[in-house]
Amino acid sequence: MAAMQALFSHRVQQIEKSAIHEMTRLSREIDDVAFLSWAKPTSGTPAHINRAAIQAIERGLTGGYSPSDGLIELRQEIVAKLQRDNHIEATISQILVTVGAIEGLAAAVMAAIDPGDEVILPSPTYSTHIRQVQIASGVPVLVPLLEDDGFTLDTEAIQRAITTKTRAIMFCTPSNPTGTVFAEAALRELARLALAHDLMLITDEAYEYFVFDDHQHFSLASMPEMARHVISCFTFTKTYAMTGWRIGYLHAHEDWIPQIKKAHIPFAICAPVVSQYAALAALRGPQACVDEFCKHYLATRDLMCQRLDALPDIFAYQKPGGSYLMFPRILVEEGRDSTSFCKRLLREARVSTTPGIAFGPTGESHMRLSFCVPEETINKAFDRIERFF
Repeated sequence: MAAMQALFSHRVQQIEKSAIHEMTRLSREIDDVAFLSWAKPTSGTPAHINRAAIQAIERGLTGGYSPSDGLIELRQEIVAKLQRDNHIEATISQILVTVGAIEGLAAAVMAAIDPGDEVILPSPTYSTHIRQVQIASGVPVLVPLLEDDGFTLDTEAIQRAITTKTRAIMFCTPSNPTGTVFAEAALRELARLALAHDLMLITDEAYEYFVFDDHQHFSLASMPEMARHVISCFTFTKTYAMTGWRIGYLHAHEDWIPQIKKAHIPFAICAPVVSQYAALAALRGPQACVDEFCKHYLATRDLMCQRLDALPDIFAYQKPGGSYLMFPRILVEEGRDSTSFCKRLLREARVSTTPGIAFGPTGESHMRLSFCVPEETINKAFDRIERFF
């Protein structure tokens, strides 16, 4: 084994196995698991999107490559969506259709940093963002969120973390794993820091439509002065329950797009063409499905909070303002090791969750729960957790 390890790149060896996918693998070994560990909607893709994909296949439109930056008509619809919903003035030359938001984020990081450059990530953060920086031979710099204030941004700590090697700040809002919707004022402060220190802001806005209560999603690219300093990544996979279709897009200044494409093309050539036609139907078709998803997630969030409220000696939590994820702290002693705790919960209670350590060091003693599931799944899971304790 040691001889084999000598053949592996250092950048890959330093990356730990995905706890999210490991919990999924372990869950498949156990019968009748109450599954709260993966951010995958269980509602299914809306019928009109499925029909559009079938029609594109039957018309013979999906057998070849699209332009590497995506179908022109899809990019035109994305431009209209960005203007309508995100207040971003865009042109099709500023749009790149990607293999989910994930590939767009990876290509953006590859275009924005050199080996040894530092990228600041508010922590806990989506584990894939950390890995994307490592794969690009960059250095992730994790700056803790303010948990007691609802996992909000600590912009003063971010400012202190900036060095001569800092190249970018990367984050998702609404947040995975905490569900925090970062406030517009805090994001504008990040914009000020980016301009003052000549940094890039790389945003993951996958959950943009799923915001609750009085929270509002704010896109930094809507600020005209930030045009050259923001790469914004979006996805259809969360908005329209299309996780398996692997389709997303990014927006950046037209000077950035050719550079990002230099990474996008060897990674992907182009996004799956059948998925691009499905995405076109998603944007052109009725949007009631998005509203229905959001109403469902609000109801399941409230249910999950109610069930957590009944276990005040076991868990403490911050109510998420968006996404379909939450990140409770484990109060019992065994929760200090979130991996062991979650594995035991899986084996003995048949409830699948994700260890908080997967989302950075400040995620330890937490676990991530997903509420994009039926209410009966949440009730089954918490009935089992109550019996377990």
